[in-house]
Amino acid sequence: MNQVSPRLAALSESETLAMSQKSNELKAKGIDIINLSVGEPDFNTPDHIKAAAKKAIDDNFSFYSPVPGYPALRNAIVAKLKNENGLDYTAAQILCSNGAKQSVCNVLLCLIGKGDEVIVPAPYWVSYVEMVKLSDGTNVIVKTGIEQDFKMTPAQLEAAITSKTKALILCSPSNPTGSVYSKEELKGLADVLAKHPQVYVISDEIYEHINYVGKHESIAQFEEIRDRVIIVNGVSKGYAMTGWRIGWIAAPLWITQACNKLQGQYTSGPCSVAQKAAEAAYTGEQVCVENMRMAFERRRDLIYNLIKPIPGLQINKPNGAFYVFPKCNSFFGKSTPNGKKINSAGELAMYLLEEGHVACVGGDAFGQPECIRISYATSDENIKKAIERIKNALAALK
Repeated sequence: MNQVSPRLAALSESETLAMSQKSNELKAKGIDIINLSVGEPDFNTPDHIKAAAKKAIDDNFSFYSPVPGYPALRNAIVAKLKNENGLDYTAAQILCSNGAKQSVCNVLLCLIGKGDEVIVPAPYWVSYVEMVKLSDGTNVIVKTGIEQDFKMTPAQLEAAITSKTKALILCSPSNPTGSVYSKEELKGLADVLAKHPQVYVISDEIYEHINYVGKHESIAQFEEIRDRVIIVNGVSKGYAMTGWRIGWIAAPLWITQACNKLQGQYTSGPCSVAQKAAEAAYTGEQVCVENMRMAFERRRDLIYNLIKPIPGLQINKPNGAFYVFPKCNSFFGKSTPNGKKINSAGELAMYLLEEGHVACVGGDAFGQPECIRISYATSDENIKKAIERIKNALAALK
């Protein structure tokens, strides 16, 4: 009898990866699909970073690295945190992993046990709630709406905290909404957290460099909660290095040591060559980061202006990342041209894929079933074509 463990049976598959797979299957059949489902920059990794990787191979960086990563990379991250964020860490407080996804999971597995509650503002990145399940924790979902730019208020946070609360997962700039918390908004949350010393903050800042408000703000800047903040970041989004798989945490020493112990048992250190590439990303020129950020901002304006006039869609203007998250529930209950009723955002996304030939992701997977996530990490031409297809497909619903 083939039976997986209860731990695995409790997990859901990643909707974003599933939608990407479905769009690739249709592409393989010769259908012209525009894929706006993937959270991945469409730029190539900058040349000086690739050159560092090639040099690392020639220099025989082909052996196991220390579990938390090479000292040179961790020191480069320490310098980045000081220079860009005004935050003081030591190399011993940095742990590099196989992508920021592993970094988040490491922290949850080290911090959370059975009965512990983890506050997750919705909309949330699909894997947060599954990782909390994996760590035997209990998800406490705090729903935010488009009218508040999908950002949790201090009052909502206060109301969600109980004696069992162990952690809050915060993502700014946000996947899936592109929302960015201001310094004042973060201060409001920090003031609440200061009153609850048992609550830790996992601050996912992987989209830090893709923001349109001028400066990234980290909740780790507030001294009253600093010793309870775990920053999660990496090179995937800002440096177009998704496949290199380098993420990291900056955390209180005891948490880094705990994650080091865990990681030492199930993956050890991340790829040696990718680490040298990441080091070059942080220590090299940063013009490439700004060039990509400007391109994303232009695309944000383009897609926002194209979607805003579409009847039935409600959209806010995001300040970071490369997603828009329009509200689409006005189409629920309508029928497709072949008579199939649309009852959810997931079904609407499937209709847009099969009939409009545009891949996006239903908001159900992100804890916001009235919305769909559309990535604009693609060319201006693809954005224009895709939104025209979406507009026509939605107009065909009766």
